[in-house]
Amino acid sequence: MRAHQIMTRNVVTVTPETAIADAAATMLKHHISGLPVVDGAGQLVGIVSEGDFLRRFEIGTQRKRPNWLQFFLGPGREAKEFVQERGRKVGEVMTPEPVTVTEDTTLEDLVQSMEGHGVKRLPVMSGDQLVGIVTRANLLRAVAGLAREVPDPTADDDHIRERVTRALMATGWRPVGLQVTVRDGVVHLHGIIVDERSRQASIVAAENVSGVKEVHDHLCLVDTWSGYYVESPDDRASAG
Repeated sequence: MRAHQIMTRNVVTVTPETAIADAAATMLKHHISGLPVVDGAGQLVGIVSEGDFLRRFEIGTQRKRPNWLQFFLGPGREAKEFVQERGRKVGEVMTPEPVTVTEDTTLEDLVQSMEGHGVKRLPVMSGDQLVGIVTRANLLRAVAGLAREVPDPTADDDHIRERVTRALMATGWRPVGLQVTVRDGVVHLHGIIVDERSRQASIVAAENVSGVKEVHDHLCLVDTWSGYYVESPDDRASAG
């Protein structure tokens, strides 16, 4: 999937001259946490978010540091924070030159940009025009939409067993001596694992195969140093 398939197209924006209070009210009105900032020609010049309003003089949350620390930080740092805490216009507190993506940016690249730059929203550009915005909420909706299971007419037990086995054997943490049995869409996993994290990964891999209704874990954990083994939680519960 690409940005244009999940982005919000009717983007709410503000200008650098918008008052801080008006920008905050706009966010509340539209239930959003950030706003692209555009100039008179409609060009993107920055982005302002709820994070820019955390340290504000009006609500008493401005930074308060001892004089000795202010001395070491220097006057430039103090001056910058003063503007952030007392600026009256969006242009004074916004992040200029925000990270952007294009309509054809893949979701993988979108997420890498968000993580790499520590941002929660990315303006989507077509040339020099703002055409949309992608937020974490857009990604959440994409996950919810794709998670709806589509019935697979070929998902009989034999096909399911083959697909589960193939999915697990393609991993670096596959169980040793893996055996997969399936009955009426219910998968049973047997084998040996040497890391407890491989248990949940194996279950998730099986759950992602179309047609699987339930996964029963019979994987035995073996300590490679002592040879000590632990049965699966499912098997221990059955034995108890």
